Amino acid sequence: MKDKITEIFFYTDEFCKEYYKIMEGFQLPEETNKRTRNKPCKLSDSEVITILIAFQLGNFRNLKHFYQDYIQVVLKSDFPKTVSYNRFVELQRKALLPMVIFLKLMRLGTCTGISFVDSTPIRVCDNKRIFNHKVFQGIATRGKSTMGYFFGFKLHIVVSETGDILNFVITQGNVDDRAPVKEDNLLKNIFGKLFADRGYISQPLFEQLFMKDIQLVTGIKQNMKNRLMSIMDKILLRKRSIIETINDELKNICQVEHSRHRSFTNFLSNLISGLIAYSYLPKKPRIRFDKEPNFGQLVIY
Repeated sequence: MKDKITEIFFYTDEFCKEYYKIMEGFQLPEETNKRTRNKPCKLSDSEVITILIAFQLGNFRNLKHFYQDYIQVVLKSDFPKTVSYNRFVELQRKALLPMVIFLKLMRLGTCTGISFVDSTPIRVCDNKRIFNHKVFQGIATRGKSTMGYFFGFKLHIVVSETGDILNFVITQGNVDDRAPVKEDNLLKNIFGKLFADRGYISQPLFEQLFMKDIQLVTGIKQNMKNRLMSIMDKILLRKRSIIETINDELKNICQVEHSRHRSFTNFLSNLISGLIAYSYLPKKPRIRFDKEPNFGQLVIY
């Protein structure tokens, strides 16, 4: 764990140095006669981001216990200038923007021509507490998934056959799964074949993506006519469960979903750090492609 934290800090610290060099060119000049407080924080943004990512990779399920019992005790030599937990929670807001850019530029995968898209609900409270919930009042909405109704948000992700996350979008819980796909943000730099479930069936959406060199491959419903499909596409469509496995690891290992949030900003920082932590997992679910030497046929495991 300690070696992994050192590796994460190295990359985040190098990124933050370049990030603030660029940001200095966009800052407005300060007034010479006006007194301002520019006292630097004891914890740098790279240290805050490292702690958040390490929390998602560890066995702790409470950030406060992880910070007070592990960071300030076990890793006291690595983080000698720690602040109080309340101050650390405030510093999460300052580190949110560089953390998002770090994820977008450094930790997302590259499209290989075979991609899978799906959405998963991010619940913020139990259904029995919807009417008493106040933290996300006016922000989170009620939605419906295959597992029933929920209150919260939706995480839309596009993944490759190697298990890497290619892109993501966060929406409210009542947004249709096909809405982010219609925009250019989610499928930016995506090409080739895109496999999805039956919830993405739409002829206008298929035509729109086809004009962008993306072939949408979905199953058919019972009241639909059968379509001709290659054996390759049928096999890969059955392997669409890879994205379900990734969603399960995001929730159960990287802890992107829990009901202990006290602000929307810290909810985002927890979600983004969980996505970054997933990119550091040593083993990811993947579909392996091999070719038999005699027949040259594609074999999928």
